[in-house]
Amino acid sequence: MLLFLAGVIATLLFTALVNFRINRKVAIKEEAIQRLEQEKQIVVDFMHSISGAIIGEKNRQKLFQKIVHAAITNTGATCACIYEKKPDDHFYRIAVEGLFPPQDKASIQRLKHAPSRTEFIENAYESENYGLGEGLVGSVAKSGKPLLISQAKNDPRVLQHEDPALHIHSLMLAPVSYDESLIAILAVANPIDGVPFDAMDFSLLQSLANQVGLAIQNSTTIQLQIEKNKIDLDLQLAQNIQNLLLPTEFPNDRPLEFAAHYSPAQKIGGDLYDIFEIDADSIGLAVADVSGKGIPASIVMAMCQTHLKHLIQKIQSPASVLKLLNEALFKTMRPGMFVTLTLGILNTKSNTLTIARAGHEAPLFCNTQKSGKVFPIEAPGMALGIVPPEIFDPKIEDAKLAFNTGDMLVLYTDGLTEIENKKKVEFSSQRLVRLLEKTHKQSAESIVKHIMEETKRFAEGLEPLDDQTLLLVKHRGPSATPC
Repeated sequence: MLLFLAGVIATLLFTALVNFRINRKVAIKEEAIQRLEQEKQIVVDFMHSISGAIIGEKNRQKLFQKIVHAAITNTGATCACIYEKKPDDHFYRIAVEGLFPPQDKASIQRLKHAPSRTEFIENAYESENYGLGEGLVGSVAKSGKPLLISQAKNDPRVLQHEDPALHIHSLMLAPVSYDESLIAILAVANPIDGVPFDAMDFSLLQSLANQVGLAIQNSTTIQLQIEKNKIDLDLQLAQNIQNLLLPTEFPNDRPLEFAAHYSPAQKIGGDLYDIFEIDADSIGLAVADVSGKGIPASIVMAMCQTHLKHLIQKIQSPASVLKLLNEALFKTMRPGMFVTLTLGILNTKSNTLTIARAGHEAPLFCNTQKSGKVFPIEAPGMALGIVPPEIFDPKIEDAKLAFNTGDMLVLYTDGLTEIENKKKVEFSSQRLVRLLEKTHKQSAESIVKHIMEETKRFAEGLEPLDDQTLLLVKHRGPSATPC
């Protein structure tokens, strides 16, 4: 009987022990799950606290400042710091909250000679940086692994300052990365409750550091997208303005036949062509090429057009107009920019062409009296906006010649003749002349269409690197005799 009772008691004790162990394991697992849930909630709160900065903060330093503030709030540290990796592979203190002690040896010496703690901290924060392997920050950066120093007071790796306010009692550092690319080092120190950081705190910091890497990358991506959208909007606006500046139709009440082609190499080009109705007998023609491309070139182009429209109504000499235009551009254009321009005035009453050239490609002229031969009009001149009037004015002159029924004038920019094929051979002005001599009896529109088809074929599928502009006018006369 005693043996039976002893067996029952032993069985009960064994069962109780097994149940205790099971319950203990369950409690440990539940505690671990609870900790993970807490860590998850802290990470969610952390991301929520910096989400506004990710979207709205353009200043990178301010974004980092919000990150260290959130790190303190969620880890219970009294101070935090983040060191950003720069192109020289050094890590610079970019944001700090609380009294985070510098960890470079030079700072300890500076503190001894500093007039005050405040001045020391300010100077130290400005100069503190670490290369790979230098100090705790550099070591974490080099290894790519986080570091927990629960008891930092006597740890030789931690530099301690004589000032008690700058002592480090407990410290954690974690690399901030995105897609295996190191961005920064996040460090927190001295728990506010005085209890050293433990494994749970360490796990939390690593989770926060991972989210910081994602946040910084998202911020960079968002800001790049915002800037891209802004640039696209500016380009679209400038393109719309430029399209408004280009002629939409040609005068049809004169004995002249017009055709033109314009294609920018980018969304916004730097070429200009325009036709100005001066009076019943006179009409102005202009083709210009502004150095550079994009928005700056389009702004200068708009300036040129505005000045030309104003001046040509008052002055019947293209050279005189260009002198005044050069004076205006020389005062307003930034260094390094210039404009080449050809300006002509056709008078259908006197059948004359007066033309001036400011460093631009020589206009091409087809004269019916010379059997349709095409030759350049070599009027002297230099580019606009480079030199002051006292140098520019003596260099430019008007060229005047007859412009009779059937005659043809061609103005163009160098983007048309300098287009290259796959063998790096340019289309050239000589090819353009041969094309004009071959097609000069066709209509103005047909000639322009044929030229653009030939340049496209010549380029062998390569996109032009420069804007292409072509303006062609033929004197059709009362009987419309072709050239």
